[in-house]
Amino acid sequence: MTVVPHSEITPKLVETLYVEAMTLADSARRYFDLDGAEDRLRLDPATRVTFSCEALKVTTRLMHIVAWLMVRKAVEAGELTEDAARAPERRLGRAPEAAPASQLVTLPAQARIIIDASDDLYERIRRLDVQLGAEGVGGAGQGARALLDKLQASL
Repeated sequence: MTVVPHSEITPKLVETLYVEAMTLADSARRYFDLDGAEDRLRLDPATRVTFSCEALKVTTRLMHIVAWLMVRKAVEAGELTEDAARAPERRLGRAPEAAPASQLVTLPAQARIIIDASDDLYERIRRLDVQLGAEGVGGAGQGARALLDKLQASL
């Protein structure tokens, strides 16, 4: 098991986040594909579109999160070097932001809970990804991606 020097990203943290992500993915699938079908039918057409769009955004966020965590697991298992894990294609992918609160408030409570949970988890993983980028060569982030991450973090 490899632990990044000076990092709070430990194998235990990665495993905990992985379990959280997979549990949330299962809850999202169950709600948006099954349990939420009746909720969706009760919505007006415009809100139904928002519901469907948010379901896709949740799925996208969770896919990016799980992919990032799998890279971290590969580093821990010695299947990938830390430098290879920092390659742009292995960093956390950009996920769409949730709709404005004024639109989300019209969605069923369970949908909002799942949307908020996926947003929160994505933000926590994004901060870890930025931290790893900052721990790169010379202690500074690398390239345009690092600059964009710093800019986004400052907003």
